[in-house]
Amino acid sequence: MTPTLFTIGYQQATQPAVLAALAAARVELLADVRARPLSRRPGFSKTALKAAVEEAGMEYRHFRHVGTPPEGREAARRGDYETLARVYAGQLELPEALADMAALRQLALARPTCLLCFCREAAHCHRSLLASELLADFTRTDLHPSGAT
Repeated sequence: MTPTLFTIGYQQATQPAVLAALAAARVELLADVRARPLSRRPGFSKTALKAAVEEAGMEYRHFRHVGTPPEGREAARRGDYETLARVYAGQLELPEALADMAALRQLALARPTCLLCFCREAAHCHRSLLASELLADFTRTDLHPSGAT
């Protein structure tokens, strides 16, 4: 049986909507793949998000080294996905990223896992690049939280 990997972006979503989407998909591990797990959106900075995820009965893990470096984040904001892909490919070659990727893959093989980042549309986010690079043998399901704000 092919394992499933979920992805989710919290752009224009509330924390309760994200948690509901994760619960509905029966996610057991939320893998935060942001380089900087800070957010202006209430409930999405690392400490608050970790507490809420754990209170909902899931595990939270941060994988900083598979996050997008500043140049890649800027390219994504401009809609320059070619530059994002190039910059991110370089990021994934770093030893720290390789270690995070190995740990993430083992966890995703063991239980239902969801990659979290900001971008609402996975196709415009590094989490799709990560999923394609690391977890191409998984079935990928992109979750969309309801109640966008």
